[in-house]
Amino acid sequence: MQQKKLDGMRVAIIVTDDFEQSEFTEPKRALEQAGATVMVIAPHDGEVKGMKHDEKANAFKVDMTLTQVNPDDFDGLMLPGGALNADKLRMDKQARYFVQRIDQAGKPMAVICHAPWLLVSAGIVKGRTLTSYYTLQDDIRNAGGNWVDQAMVRDRNVVTSRSPQDFGEFNPAMITLFAEYKNRVRA
Repeated sequence: MQQKKLDGMRVAIIVTDDFEQSEFTEPKRALEQAGATVMVIAPHDGEVKGMKHDEKANAFKVDMTLTQVNPDDFDGLMLPGGALNADKLRMDKQARYFVQRIDQAGKPMAVICHAPWLLVSAGIVKGRTLTSYYTLQDDIRNAGGNWVDQAMVRDRNVVTSRSPQDFGEFNPAMITLFAEYKNRVRA
């Protein structure tokens, strides 16, 4: 059997209710197809509910809560957007801590749409170039980051994207970033 690019990697997806469903399902599928083990982590147990724009969508099982996890046990992080999801998570102390630990370790992060709000609130935007949904540009700039309007931006250990329309660039860039980390750490 051929080894996949991300075999052996453990990737966390941090999400809470009212996330943009496609920003969860499409990157998750790409990570799993590349061989990663993906864990859904939320502030609460049970299920998290997605949104399709402004309409309720599907529910997904939570694997672990933020209080149960240790960021050091993961090789990378993916953050889906959705304004309500991102706004709730940015105020969650444990979510901010998780992001800070992943960043301090130089582990890869893939962040889409409104999810960079969590990076802003975690204090890790200064000096970085990011993209996001256009309404976050002031937040990123005010936090000392450089916001650009591009489909995908990679800056060090972070790849960002504006919206689901950018999956064609975002998902491959995410897989490349995660594979480079895996190859560097396991070399």
